[in-house]
Amino acid sequence: MRSGVIAQKLGMTRVYNDAGEHVPVTVLRMENCQVEAQRTAEKNGYTAVQLGVGLAKVKNTSKAMRGHFAAASVEPKTKVAEFRVSPENLLDVGAEITVEHFLPGQKVDVTGTTTGKGFQGVIKRHHMGGGRATHGNSVSHRTHGSTGQRQDPGKVFKGKKMAGHLGATRVTTQNVEVVSTDSDRGLILIRGAVPGTKGAWILVRDAVKVALPDAAPKPAGLRAAAQTEAPATEGAQ
Repeated sequence: MRSGVIAQKLGMTRVYNDAGEHVPVTVLRMENCQVEAQRTAEKNGYTAVQLGVGLAKVKNTSKAMRGHFAAASVEPKTKVAEFRVSPENLLDVGAEITVEHFLPGQKVDVTGTTTGKGFQGVIKRHHMGGGRATHGNSVSHRTHGSTGQRQDPGKVFKGKKMAGHLGATRVTTQNVEVVSTDSDRGLILIRGAVPGTKGAWILVRDAVKVALPDAAPKPAGLRAAAQTEAPATEGAQ
């Protein structure tokens, strides 16, 4: 089991395949996705890696998190998440995962927080039909009708579909396809919609219900060490 990644949702667009058909895609961007810490079976009882993505200002980072990032020798990150991995896929602290971690055509599971829509009625929240438009009906056109019984049992059962808060929940969409990746700009194009608003942080993992492609890099698609170092100045002695 490989590590997942953290990406930021930029929005939706469409691309064209070789047959000239347009494919709706969601654009995700990975920015400095680095390993912050390790979790080992000997010390923690399980095996996982903690990743951080984005760049946060030091003044906006708590003192505890500044010490956490300093111990890993990485810059403060905007978003931190943890991914379970198998022992053979454990990554070193400071390693950076790139978009080459996923292959075009691979199936992945994406997790995000859906758009919050506030307090909504049963027609929008549960797709109910509402009441009659005429024949004596007034002020009850969009109500849900009866909520319970008479004296026995004399209560409303838990889980009754009623008006209430809609959205802003953690949702995982499984088996979505990676259409393509752009290593130069750090972009991942996912077929279809992905839960979350523009700018939201999305967790992308290998699909649990579909086999991992044989060509997928293991333990992860990492940036080469030579690329992370600053280029030498021309003319230096």
